[in-house]
Amino acid sequence: MTSLLDPTHLLSTFGAVGVFVVLFAETGLLVGFFLPGDSLLFTAGLLSATSGSTHLDLVPVLVAAAAGALAGAQTGYLIGRAAGPRVLERPGHPRRAAGLRRSRELLERYGHGRAIVLARFIPVVRTLLNPLAGAVGVPARRFALWQVAGGLVWSLGVVLAGHLLGQRIPGIDAYLLPIIAVVVLVSLVPVALELLRARRSPGGRS
Repeated sequence: MTSLLDPTHLLSTFGAVGVFVVLFAETGLLVGFFLPGDSLLFTAGLLSATSGSTHLDLVPVLVAAAAGALAGAQTGYLIGRAAGPRVLERPGHPRRAAGLRRSRELLERYGHGRAIVLARFIPVVRTLLNPLAGAVGVPARRFALWQVAGGLVWSLGVVLAGHLLGQRIPGIDAYLLPIIAVVVLVSLVPVALELLRARRSPGGRS
């Protein structure tokens, strides 16, 4: 399990294929909410700009990232459409429950298009909003349009951000672990705030 959460191990072992598989699972399968999408994309971008022991070619990484993000989201939508709300309403991990709550709020507050795009940048929510969109009947064409737009901005944007940083700072791969830690912490901020809000709400434990 630990190796699945280590972007460096995943990339050194599986390369661009690992990027595709992780993004597909994270955005398309309900069990993939724990996978390191943001840190994996950013690390892949960094490694594509460095010449260390693990070097990745940028173009295959970009293709794998986009393909995994888009195919995964569409699969999640189809799962939700076929299984309905019952697949999302099963008792589960508090982090998953908070992500589902946040997903519903995004749809209600921003409407389909903006919510689908924004969800890409929020861990856990990007796993759960896709099947939720299918379960609540978001039109297939509208979902496909917005998930492609959001998926490309997120997947390609994070990879290219890592790549540009790697190009600008020579030897940055020596600081890979601290950088990954920062990316993970930043990406978890929305989830942590949601969990805290849920605990302080009247229906929470505190």
